[in-house]
Amino acid sequence: MGLRLNTAHSDVNDMVEKKKCEYCEKDAIGYQGFGCCAAYVCLDHADNFVINLKPGGKLTSGECYFERFDTPD
Repeated sequence: MGLRLNTAHSDVNDMVEKKKCEYCEKDAIGYQGFGCCAAYVCLDHADNFVINLKPGGKLTSGECYFERFDTPD
């Protein structure tokens, strides 16, 4: 049985607070998960799967999950 990610934003702070890259603290453009490893990432540290997604896009493949955050209005 595979694990499922809960992508619902139940915490109000998640909706207001801008996420930071876990590698360099720049503003994160998305989230990427590879089975047991996951991180918020900036453009410099994002995998091509995240970079190639349109804003708001999500991709799931096996145990991998990629999400590109929406751009602010």
